[in-house]
Amino acid sequence: MSKRAVLEVIALTAEDAVAAQAGGADRLELVTDMAADGLTPSRETFARIRAAVGIPLRVMLRAADGFAAGDAAALDGLVRQARALRSEGADEFVLGFLTSTGEPDIGAIEAVAGAVDGCRWTFHRAVDHAADRDALRKQLADLPGLDTYLTAGSAAGVDDGLDVLVAEAARHGEPGYTQQILVGGGLRLDHVPRLRTVGIDGFHIGGAARPRGWSAPVSADAVAEWRGVLDAV
Repeated sequence: MSKRAVLEVIALTAEDAVAAQAGGADRLELVTDMAADGLTPSRETFARIRAAVGIPLRVMLRAADGFAAGDAAALDGLVRQARALRSEGADEFVLGFLTSTGEPDIGAIEAVAGAVDGCRWTFHRAVDHAADRDALRKQLADLPGLDTYLTAGSAAGVDDGLDVLVAEAARHGEPGYTQQILVGGGLRLDHVPRLRTVGIDGFHIGGAARPRGWSAPVSADAVAEWRGVLDAV
């Protein structure tokens, strides 16, 4: 029998966080600026959300749209933000950087992951834009704290990546494949049965938790619908 699936919901505000928790979310991904696909929230926003809910929070560490870490000054700024969030009490994070040719930017990844000092973290959907996702997983296999890959299996979303997700789930436990697969990116409820059948137990939603769009808050009812489907499969 598969263990209970993890449902992670994107939260921008304390209002989002409270609704997501009420709907049955297990964890939140904290971001700001969804127009840029999610950037690092402020220390103050983290503190407000941390005070509002009791479930785990994973905080995005990303300074600009895209998957590049930027120049040395940008990277230094991100490291400072990571340390500030850590000192505020953040203890789980989300990050991931690629070079211009789609290789993992090991220097940037190690610098930012090092700043959070062994905390658990997710490598986000940069994996779906990598030149070679298998090589990336193997290169990052031993990085401290890396316990999750947020992935749709394809840059185009879960519809296109379903076979890749199934194949990677079958490799769980191999070197580079010990981390949890957290499926997100065009994920729909009708994808869930197949993913659960192959043992995938992590699901990440953003827009699906907001039936009225990104300008409106998370809907507890929408989150509860996902919770119900995940628990029923």
